[in-house]
Amino acid sequence: MRHFLTLFSHELRMLLIAPATYVASVLFLLLMGLIYLLVLNEAGTRESDLPPSVLFFQVFWVPVFFMVPLLTMRSIAEERRLGTLEALMTTPATAFQIVLSKFLGAYVFYLLLWGMTIAFPYIAAYGLESTADKQSVLEIAPMMGGYLFIALSGLLYIALGIFASSLTRSQLVAGMLCFSLLFIIVISGQLLLRLPVQDFSWMHWLDAPLEYIRSFKHLEDFSRGMVDTRPFVMYLSNAALLLGITTLVVESKA
Repeated sequence: MRHFLTLFSHELRMLLIAPATYVASVLFLLLMGLIYLLVLNEAGTRESDLPPSVLFFQVFWVPVFFMVPLLTMRSIAEERRLGTLEALMTTPATAFQIVLSKFLGAYVFYLLLWGMTIAFPYIAAYGLESTADKQSVLEIAPMMGGYLFIALSGLLYIALGIFASSLTRSQLVAGMLCFSLLFIIVISGQLLLRLPVQDFSWMHWLDAPLEYIRSFKHLEDFSRGMVDTRPFVMYLSNAALLLGITTLVVESKA
């Protein structure tokens, strides 16, 4: 346990002192702030049954696509390129502890970035005079459901980034691979449901699996207070599976 805590604190320290981390953080906050302003403007120009928080979380995939690769692409790929991964494997720390420390370091920072967006509704409600419906902006249930989904789905997305980083020595390749895998997981289910599969009776069996893995459906349910156990099982089990596979990859290539 002591070795894991040392590795974990080292990962957090490396993230906190890296200039790229602050650049990415500023870009993230600027992008999400702009998106939130556009959401408020959209909610003000046309009547909608959905509170601004729900509309805001519907674009969760935008920061996921660029933040997760940035946070994870150097985690193992850079260690392998510099030759320090072999040195880490000679320490008393196990391969799983190394992988888990890198995963948790990136995940904690991912949550920290999203956590800072909690201030947006309060800034809008009390700092912008044009915000008319403050009760809708500060509605707690959609915010709690949305952030719960962000925290839960982030487990899988960060694990996917760590896995991609373990497959190569190049940060660029790791980032591109992570982006591609995230696109498949987040967007593919939504796109496949738009295909005219109902015209082919033999493809009806795809409806249930696609509905089960569809991230946008999970977000919609969480935002409405419908917390189901199936998304928890899916995200947690797949994140654990990816971390296990990553451990095997690190052991085989170290």
